[in-house]
Amino acid sequence: MHLITTTVVILLSKAVSTLGQCFSDPNTTAEWAEVINGDTSSTEFEVDQCCQNTVCGIPCPEQVPAPPIGFGIAVMASIALYEIVGILCFFFIKGKADNFFVAGRTMPIWVVTATLAASAIDSNAILGAAMFSYKYHFWDGAVIPIGLGMSLILNAIFFAGKINADFALTLPDVFAKRYGKVVEILVSICTIISFICLLAGNLVGMGTIIAYFVKMSMSAAICLSATLIWTYTVAGGLFSVAATDIFQSAIGWSGCCALAFYLIKNEQGAPAVSIGFPGYMYPEDGEGCEMYEGVECSVNSTRCCYNEELWCPTEDNCKTDNGAYPYGDLRTFPNEMTDPYALSPFPNAILFNWATVLVLSFGNLAALDFQARCMSSKTPRVATISCLIAGVLTFVVGVPYAYLGAITRVHYGPDSSRAEFETDSCSKILGLPTCGWWLPDSDAFVKLVSNEAPAFLGAWCMVGIVAATASGAILAMGTVFSHNILRNLGSFTSCVSQSLVNNKNLLMFARIITIPFAAISCIIAITYDSNHSLGATGYLLVVAFDVVLATAVVPLFGAFYTKKPSPLAALCAIIAGAVVRVTLEYTLPKDGLVILPFPGDEFLDYGLAASTLYPNFFDVPPEEHWDPSVPGEECVQRRFNDWTGLDGLVSPLFAAVVFIFVQWLERNGPIIHFEEGGVMCGYLKSTQIAQKELEEKEFGETQNNTQHTKMEETERMQTEHTVDKQTYFNDEGSEA
Repeated sequence: MHLITTTVVILLSKAVSTLGQCFSDPNTTAEWAEVINGDTSSTEFEVDQCCQNTVCGIPCPEQVPAPPIGFGIAVMASIALYEIVGILCFFFIKGKADNFFVAGRTMPIWVVTATLAASAIDSNAILGAAMFSYKYHFWDGAVIPIGLGMSLILNAIFFAGKINADFALTLPDVFAKRYGKVVEILVSICTIISFICLLAGNLVGMGTIIAYFVKMSMSAAICLSATLIWTYTVAGGLFSVAATDIFQSAIGWSGCCALAFYLIKNEQGAPAVSIGFPGYMYPEDGEGCEMYEGVECSVNSTRCCYNEELWCPTEDNCKTDNGAYPYGDLRTFPNEMTDPYALSPFPNAILFNWATVLVLSFGNLAALDFQARCMSSKTPRVATISCLIAGVLTFVVGVPYAYLGAITRVHYGPDSSRAEFETDSCSKILGLPTCGWWLPDSDAFVKLVSNEAPAFLGAWCMVGIVAATASGAILAMGTVFSHNILRNLGSFTSCVSQSLVNNKNLLMFARIITIPFAAISCIIAITYDSNHSLGATGYLLVVAFDVVLATAVVPLFGAFYTKKPSPLAALCAIIAGAVVRVTLEYTLPKDGLVILPFPGDEFLDYGLAASTLYPNFFDVPPEEHWDPSVPGEECVQRRFNDWTGLDGLVSPLFAAVVFIFVQWLERNGPIIHFEEGGVMCGYLKSTQIAQKELEEKEFGETQNNTQHTKMEETERMQTEHTVDKQTYFNDEGSEA
């Protein structure tokens, strides 16, 4: 939320020395120098002040105390524990790729449920939900766990059991069986790109916690995070991932839930109506005057003002705020997902929110880690039930963190003593000639946890979030690249031997390949601007599954829900989805703020500082109030114009149309006859061949047993018939 100004002065350490550092326009700097100093020759002010205090009268942000050392100890101790558990799983691998990739297909329902839920409830999801709802509002954060939970439920309905029964080693194996090597490699590339983004987002989340509590640079914390996750993942493969996921579910989820429900029950749910400051006029249609026993204003006698005698009897005994919420705030706005103006006077990113739900719900169906856990299940039934339970757990653990956004705004929002503003900004709808843009604190949530919650609960929660990492992402990328790309290169070029990767060295290649992918994700996490309007964690999560939704999801449905999946249809759908997605990325209007250009002042971005006059809620003579309609006093604002989200929805729809159309064209036979056994013909992987041979053997044995049983039954019946016949004749003879 964004703010209104105050006249209370609290001198703190966030200091600048000249007005030139407050404004980008030299003319504005000169105007303010004349207002503050009486002439334009000097732009200096006291070094213990800050721009927002000198220009707008807003107190400099209070410094937040450093977190107790116990938080850092708890975080690092938990990381060490996960590291030990993960490395010990090395001994379960026994040199077998099947054990490394899918844990020997032996996982029971409780382990699969834990690993699936841990994949969804990672640091991307938890921190993304908390930070989005803090910066914007409830639904902006809630869409993340809702989308992830829905994806697990949809996977249970459409794919979990079928993929388990397919006996694949990786998700691209499913495509290879029906569409051939070209489609297999294209899907592999798309899923790897997706998981590079996913891992980068998780490294930012884990790095944020380590950097804050252990007091190291963000870059160093991200590199440390990547190294630690890589070490235990490479050692024990999916066994390591499963073991650490079980610890996360046992320790982490309970801590996350305990903290969330404690804060929801015991903390103020959302910022209240602003009490204001000396000289603050309450809105005539608001509750502030009655609520805070306002008094008649000194200058504007018909208005109600802040009761200075009651709330600020002395300079060191003042109860004030910044006037940011003249009408108060709410935990949730129920119509935020249906009404673009639900958050007025602030904009509502309604398209991006819906796109987030749909992208995560359907894009995650092509998630390598989700499907690897389904493949590792004992039976198709275990995979299906586990997905359903994990989806519900994702709702239960993740959605409460969206409620914490409003609580975080109470302590670190625009009406708090820690609030920071961009001085060189104005807003017409907020009535602010300067200091219109509130700058959210990127560490607000971890500060809330370490300073406002009981220390034990806060540390418990941080341990849980640190555990919630995408270790499965590293494993999945190494597996797919070695098994589905390197192994197939020999089919496309004579420069690479077809025996480069085989069953004996597959495990070695998979482990080696994880190194460059972890490094690339680490670089993206370090270089990504975490001060982006959406932040790094949640946004990279959405980008990750936007990639596979545009390319891989439609052919995945086709693989299981068409009578004869067409390799040509799958190839055309992947190419079409990717081309449309890339084209829209660079042709749709995007200003980086993910808000559509709806009419109304709510959908105008902040302009540069517009005037030296007062906002109209100050008790000053009317001629000293800022009027943006006066020439020379305008706040020049541009309309938001960002269609992010539309590209992520249009591209899979276009891919679906292409797939259905080509599939229809081939209803009476293929359009293009591909070489039998070539790269555009489906084939079975070694694990699938082994399973097929086993099934055929079992079927043969069953048939033989059945035939043998029938023969025995026939012989028995013939014997009985002969005996009966002999008995009959003997009886006849006796009678005669």
